[in-house]
Amino acid sequence: MGETTILVIEDDAAVRQGVVDALEHAGYLTLSAADGASGMELALRANYRLLLLDLVLPGRDGFSILEELKRARAGQPVIILSARGEENDRVRGLELGADDYVMKPFSVRELLARVEAVLRRTCERAAPEDRRKVPGGEVDFAANRLEFQDGGEEELSEREAGLLRYMLEAGGRVVSRDEILRHVWGLDPARTETRTLDMHVMHLRTKLRDREQAFLMTVRGKGWRLRS
Repeated sequence: MGETTILVIEDDAAVRQGVVDALEHAGYLTLSAADGASGMELALRANYRLLLLDLVLPGRDGFSILEELKRARAGQPVIILSARGEENDRVRGLELGADDYVMKPFSVRELLARVEAVLRRTCERAAPEDRRKVPGGEVDFAANRLEFQDGGEEELSEREAGLLRYMLEAGGRVVSRDEILRHVWGLDPARTETRTLDMHVMHLRTKLRDREQAFLMTVRGKGWRLRS
């Protein structure tokens, strides 16, 4: 499972620590939050593969976190962990985009089985589109090529194409250096020279004819985002 990180948002300290311990014992990396406000911040900004989300939280409830998260990161896998077993709650959570709903109390064995199933299932989701629009033309990801309306073309390297695809799928949110290095190139950010990433961004902007950064924008101190 490698560097798979799981975010846990749970206000009960004993439950939160138990879940974190079980996940880390199984080989996952973890992030955690004890309230709705800090949980929302992590959910939107952190780098993780799966969110385990309690519904009853101080400051902000799990449903509102799920709703906002799915607007910002539509494909983000989420498992709800809740003592609220009413059918309306389960249906609402699934309608808002949760991938699973686990009732408390649950066993470590059941939780890990649900986590593994959701991670496996979400990795098998439909492949992204091969062609996407960019200013002045389209990108053909099958051929790793930019095609402009004036007939011009630019070939993309594998890393340039991977970077552009990831930024397009981010839906306009800010994407950090660490997120790109970890999830696009499969590198450990702590062991990677980030100037390499800067050079790839610069080359991609040139090929996109975006020297003024009107499309691929730098967000100082945070990363990059695409203007929608």
